[in-house]
Amino acid sequence: MTNPSLALQRAAFVLPDGRTLFSAIDLELDQRRTALIGRNGVGKSVLAQLLCGRLEPTAGRCRRNGRVHYLAQQIVPPAEATVAQVAGVAPVLAALARIEAGSTAAADFDRVGEHWDMRQRLEAVLREHDLGHLAAEQPAHSLSGGELTRVALAGAWLSEADFLVLDEPSNHLDRAQRELLQRRLREWPRGLLLVSHDRELLRTMQRIVELSAAGLHDYGGGYDFHVARRAGERGQAAQELARARLERRRGEAELREQRERQQRRQSRGQREGRQANQAPILLGLQKQRSEQSAGRLDQQQTARREALAAQVSAAAQRVEPEQDIVVFAPAAAAAAAPRRAAVLDQVILPYGLAAGRPLDLVIAGGQRIGLTGANGSGKSTLLKVLCAALAPPGGQCALHVPVAYLGQRLELLDAQQALLPQLLALQARANEAELRSRLALLGLDSAAVACPAGQLSGGERLKAALACALYRDQPAGLLLLDEPSNHLDLSSLQALEQMLRQYHGALVVVSHDAAFLAQLGLDTRLEIGAAGWCVRPWSDESAAGEGTAL
Repeated sequence: MTNPSLALQRAAFVLPDGRTLFSAIDLELDQRRTALIGRNGVGKSVLAQLLCGRLEPTAGRCRRNGRVHYLAQQIVPPAEATVAQVAGVAPVLAALARIEAGSTAAADFDRVGEHWDMRQRLEAVLREHDLGHLAAEQPAHSLSGGELTRVALAGAWLSEADFLVLDEPSNHLDRAQRELLQRRLREWPRGLLLVSHDRELLRTMQRIVELSAAGLHDYGGGYDFHVARRAGERGQAAQELARARLERRRGEAELREQRERQQRRQSRGQREGRQANQAPILLGLQKQRSEQSAGRLDQQQTARREALAAQVSAAAQRVEPEQDIVVFAPAAAAAAAPRRAAVLDQVILPYGLAAGRPLDLVIAGGQRIGLTGANGSGKSTLLKVLCAALAPPGGQCALHVPVAYLGQRLELLDAQQALLPQLLALQARANEAELRSRLALLGLDSAAVACPAGQLSGGERLKAALACALYRDQPAGLLLLDEPSNHLDLSSLQALEQMLRQYHGALVVVSHDAAFLAQLGLDTRLEIGAAGWCVRPWSDESAAGEGTAL
């Protein structure tokens, strides 16, 4: 196709509850690698879905000329889905199978087109993503979150689309796969829109556009250029607002002085008129002129005040307010930590690299464990065993403290129900006003907590699930967090880091974000590898592969 194009023209989107998410958005994608950034809940994923046709704008239009391939933020395939369906190549493979079985239907040949080698190409790209063990017909429900993301990315590279729209594609990926993603994005030869908070990934982009309450701002350069330019703009906007406020104060002082001078002149004229024993008709005319003069002054001063206020308002609109995000640690943080939080005795996992290898582990009260390993190695499975969501095929897991679990798929949340009722159900003694206050400090306003959780953005849903894990009647003595940094903007991530540093219960966290893990004060690394389990001090990075085998 010649001259493919993808653009939003004066696009607006109104949420089901009537709130306007954004309006009058103009964005045209070209061959530059473009990243869309912005705070949680501002509408980035909605904008991405408008571009790919998953949603329609409330006003304005999307001009789409060419093929667009979309990778969603949350990969949740239907229960019966296969690897080929997640990769988006199932229709081509099915048509190939029918042709090989003797079909001469024109529709099958049209479906295959030039892709007679699709099966081989799928196998090759799966091997590149360390998924060579997967078959196209394999059920998708057996895959981990990282494996699902890699299969979906394999489908993106196979799509040969004119434009890729990728929403948080680095979520759930381990270090090796993140590096592969960065290389693949650099090599992509056509249009690309990346929605992400991943700073390493953003640095591979050529153009940054930021969505905020003020609209869409195209910075036209890479991420480091954006950071420097954004800081300069914020400083300049703050200075302009300060100047406008100072000018308004000075203007108000001048208006007061002007009013006082006029009042003194009026008083002097009235006093002189009485002293000169002027006729009543002359005094009346003088009073009328004085009132007319006062009326003109009132009009002039009102206009001046309105102009000064408008200047301040315009300057204030250019200053984006900083939203302080606060996460409260569970009350257990203030209590004395028990000697043991959990004990695993010869536990065998049903899935992953360590499946069949028994694990003996004592998690002490207050211990802080980073659970590491490649995608699909069994990290999420171990967390599900620890929270009693999954029974191990062998061994026992004894819990000695209340457990809070935040899974990759945010299983704590009912997508059909509003957040506030879900939290109230977890806190029988809760004060609704206090809960609303805590949610607001998380960045979830009254509208967000009242709408179905499934309608929230990815970052908002994670915050909502975090609230359900933390804010409950029975405080957690053991926190199990599976990729908690996914979807969060920078300010929210920093608030989560601060809360976890203050939490004094036992902690087991899974994350591939090295910068995030470095902020948590971890003391133990539990690693899953092909050789089984290994435990060592967290800080002993030089001893990779060494330590105590379990």
